[in-house]
Amino acid sequence: MFRSRAKEEKAAYADKASLTDSKQTRDPQAPKGRPTPKRNEAQSQRRSVASTSTTRKDASKRQREERRTAMQRQRQALASGDERYLPARDKGPVRKFARDWIDSRFNVAEFFLPMAVVILVLSMVRVGALQSIALLLWLVVIVLILLDAFVNAYRLKKALAERFPDHNRRGAVAYALMRSLQMRRLRLPKPQVKRGERP
Repeated sequence: MFRSRAKEEKAAYADKASLTDSKQTRDPQAPKGRPTPKRNEAQSQRRSVASTSTTRKDASKRQREERRTAMQRQRQALASGDERYLPARDKGPVRKFARDWIDSRFNVAEFFLPMAVVILVLSMVRVGALQSIALLLWLVVIVLILLDAFVNAYRLKKALAERFPDHNRRGAVAYALMRSLQMRRLRLPKPQVKRGERP
């Protein structure tokens, strides 16, 4: 507040000098880390940037096209197992191992839908014995699925800890168990290993 004008001017001059020194720290003879583009390449790039329209309608159309191509690439990756374009929940070596581990064995849960259809048909028949059998079958199927899920979770957790001790394994077991509930033919990404094959 009580500084003299001369001191303020000196401080401002020192700040400007430090800014210019920091800007000129790069050696002009040092390489810049990328090749200089040829003149015709630079001009064509400038022209393409200038020719792209900047209206909201065109921008939203371009975004829709990009989204559509990204979704198509993702669908192809889910069918082929291409790791680069998979959704974030399916990416990584841990998730791939969990998928292959589940796909390489028979799981009780994957037969739940066909068994549920059979049990429903039995329960709709107006015979008391068949309805009690259907109820018993429901209980047996649920118990088998739960037991199979507990065994699979324990064994997969152990296999993941051995194979990937330094990776983040969070959520991989739940991911694999959800996959085991789906019929093998309907799983996405498509199974990459045969039954009985070691992942």
